[in-house]
Amino acid sequence: MKEIKKYLQIHPADNVLVALQDLPSGEEIKFQGDTFLLPGPVAAKHKFATAHLAPESAIYMYGVLVGKTNQVLEKGAALTTENIYHAANNFELGKRKLDWHKPDVSAFENKIFMGYHRSNGSVGTANYWLVIPLVFCENRNVLVMKEAFEQKLGFKKARSYEPEVEQLIALYKTGASVEKIISTDLRTSTLYGEENRLFSNVDGIKFLNHEMGCGGTRMDSDALCGLLAGYITHPNVAGATILSLGCQHAQASILKDEIAKRDPNFDKPLYIFEQQKIGSENVLLQEALKHTFAGLIQANQQERQPATLDKLCVGLECGGSDGFSGISANPALGYVSDMLVGMGGSVILSEFPELCGVEQELSDRCVDEETALRFMALMKTYNAKAEQDGSGFYANPSPGNIRDGLITDAIKSAGAAKKGGTSPVKAVVDYPGLANRPGLNLLCTPGNDVESTTAEVAAGANIVLFTTGLGTPTGNPITPVIKLSTNTKTFEKMPDIIDINCGTIIEGAETISQNAERILDYIIEVASGNIVPKAVTLGQDDFIPWRRGVSL
Repeated sequence: MKEIKKYLQIHPADNVLVALQDLPSGEEIKFQGDTFLLPGPVAAKHKFATAHLAPESAIYMYGVLVGKTNQVLEKGAALTTENIYHAANNFELGKRKLDWHKPDVSAFENKIFMGYHRSNGSVGTANYWLVIPLVFCENRNVLVMKEAFEQKLGFKKARSYEPEVEQLIALYKTGASVEKIISTDLRTSTLYGEENRLFSNVDGIKFLNHEMGCGGTRMDSDALCGLLAGYITHPNVAGATILSLGCQHAQASILKDEIAKRDPNFDKPLYIFEQQKIGSENVLLQEALKHTFAGLIQANQQERQPATLDKLCVGLECGGSDGFSGISANPALGYVSDMLVGMGGSVILSEFPELCGVEQELSDRCVDEETALRFMALMKTYNAKAEQDGSGFYANPSPGNIRDGLITDAIKSAGAAKKGGTSPVKAVVDYPGLANRPGLNLLCTPGNDVESTTAEVAAGANIVLFTTGLGTPTGNPITPVIKLSTNTKTFEKMPDIIDINCGTIIEGAETISQNAERILDYIIEVASGNIVPKAVTLGQDDFIPWRRGVSL
C-alpha cells in the first residue's frame, strides 16, 4: 500500500513545508537530510518553517516571496498571522519567457462537443434568452416577467422548501412547542424539474437584476452597458429583452454602441422597451411579454451541432480557497488550461488582487512588452486605488482563507495563479472587455467570486471552472459553472454543490495530469448538455456587476 505523504515542499526554493494532514506536537520531520521535531501542532493545510528564522526573514512558497517574519520563528513552528506578515517582491519589465511545455493532447485532438453555432463564428454551450434592466428602477418589472413566464414555460429550476414550511405550519397549529419545532426532522424539499418545458431547445429565460445604471459615476454606468453587451453578444445567448426607464445614465444608445464594439454584425433578436416613452406599465409589460415569447420561438429553432474544442473559452475561478488550493485543484486547472491552449482554445485568468506577488512571472510570460506593461499598469493602479480607499491587496484573504492556511495575500496569490498554467499570456484586458483570444487571457477583475465570474462570462467564457476548498455555491445565469473541491472532505460534505473532487491529488490516488484529463472530459459533457453541473441544477444565478466608482 502506498504511503500517504504527511507534508510537502512545493518548490525547491521554499523554506516552509505544507502539512497534508494534522501533525501533532513532537511529530518527527525528515527534510533534506535533517531531522527535527515539531515544537507544536500544525493543522492540515497550514505551513511550518524548515529552519530557525530571525525577525524580518523572508518566507518563500511556490518559489516566490510570500511574507516576512515579525518575530523569531523556531524550526518547525507553524506560520500564523501573528508571526508573519504579507510581503511580495517588486516587479519590473523583464525579458520575455515564452517557452512552455505543451501537454500531450493526442487523446483529445479529435474530440468534439455539441454546441449552438452563432453567426459570428462563436459556439455556445447553452441557449438562453435574457431579460435585463438597464437601471435598477426596472428590477421590479423584470421580476414580474419572471413570475409570469418561468413556471408556465417549464423553466423554473430551483429547490422549493414549501413542503417544509407546510410541515412547520401544521406543527404550529397542533400547538407544538418551539423546542419541538426545532427538533423535528423535516421532509426532503422539492427540486423543480423541466418536465413541462415548452421550448425544448431553449435552456431557459434568465432574468438579471442589479443595483446600477444611475446615481453613480458615468464610468460605472458605461461599464455596466459594456458588461450587459458582453452577455447579450455571448454565444450562450440567443437574444434579449431590455427594459429601460429612459432618464438614467445607462442609455440604450450606449448599450447598442457597446454591442457593436463586440459584434459589428450583431443579428440576434434584441427588443428594447423604454417605460417613460411607452407610459403605462401595463402596456410596457404586455409588449415585453409578447416580444420575448416571439424571441423564444426563434431561439427554439436552433439546435446543437458538432464543434471542435478550440471553440471553448474557459473562465478560471477560485473561491472559498484553502491551503490545498494551490497544490491540487488549481494546478489541475492549470494543466487543463495548457491542454486547451495547446488545442487552440481560450482561457481567462482574472481576480487581479490574487495575482499579487506573481506579477513578475506573469508579466515575463506576456507575448510582448506592450502587453506586459499593460498588465503591470493595471496591477499598480488597482492596488493604489485600494490603498487610497483604506485597504490594499494585502487585505484580500478572508477569515475562512486564513483559518485554512492562506494567511497572506501572496500565499493565496501564488496558489491562485496556478490556474493559469504555463503558456504565454496572449492578451491583457481591462473590465468589462472581451478576453476570448485563443490562448491565455488576463482579465482585470476583483477577487470577489461573483463579481469576477460575472465579468469572465461577459468577457466570453462559455464554461467556468471554479475551485473551492471550503465550499462555495456560486453559479452564473448563462454559463455552466463547474465546481471542483481541493480536498475530499469538502467534496463529501457538500455533494449538492460540488461536481469534481481534486482531493485525490492530495491523497496520491491521481496525478495532476490524470485529474486534469478527467476534468476536460467532464467539460466536454457539460458543454454538450449531457451533464448538468450542480450550480445549474440549483438555479444558482449569481450576477453582480463591478462598481468601481462612488455613488453620486
